[in-house]
Amino acid sequence: MRFLYIILLVILLTACTPTPPTSTPTLIPSVTPIPATATLAPTSTRTATVTRTPTITATPTVSATPTITLTPTFDFPNVVVTVTAAHCRYGPNQAYLHAADLYQGDRGEVRERWYLNGWLRVRFDKLSYHCWVAPGAVEVSGSLDSVIVLNQIDLTRIGTNQYGPPQGLSASRNGTEVTISWNQMVMTEDKDRGYFLDMFVCQNGGYIWWPVSFPNQYTTSYTVTDEAGCSQPSRGVIYTVEKHGYSQPETIPWP
Repeated sequence: MRFLYIILLVILLTACTPTPPTSTPTLIPSVTPIPATATLAPTSTRTATVTRTPTITATPTVSATPTITLTPTFDFPNVVVTVTAAHCRYGPNQAYLHAADLYQGDRGEVRERWYLNGWLRVRFDKLSYHCWVAPGAVEVSGSLDSVIVLNQIDLTRIGTNQYGPPQGLSASRNGTEVTISWNQMVMTEDKDRGYFLDMFVCQNGGYIWWPVSFPNQYTTSYTVTDEAGCSQPSRGVIYTVEKHGYSQPETIPWP
């Protein structure tokens, strides 16, 4: 009976206590403070690595165009023989050996000219070698100004002389006269072309080129006028000449 009374009392007390209002709790996130000296570690984010395939653009091969350097072609002056007949010689004077016969209408090209008398060294169309012609025997087409001027001739290149230069060479003076003497060079008649003297002498105050030749081996002396008054010394050489060409020169002991 007492137990029932206690239960009844509890029920009464519970009915008289007001029910508190229902509230929705607000959650406050827990914040962990970061020390001031702390270094923030970056958040590792996985980035996908993309491998790009390079696009190769082909460079066209350009063919190099060669640079052409134009070399001007020298146009040799032309000549035509205007006389009925003329000699072409191995040197620029009538004293040199005959090289070829020329006739009116023969044509060629001028290659060189002689510095003393204007003779022309020509390659004629009908010949396989060069020879010298007097300017009065030809007509020139073109300018001679650019043609090489020669002041020396190597006669030993013309052919093979089978005899040596003259022996016993001497020279003596009598006033203005110089006499040059030498021994006879014995040659066969078919080869004999005598001798050739190439000299420079002083006459009337002028320094003169004085070439002279002899037709055969039997002439063994020559006298030339040589005066004082020139700034250069007189001089000369002598050759033996046969049909194949000239010997080596022998220097004249000029008095």
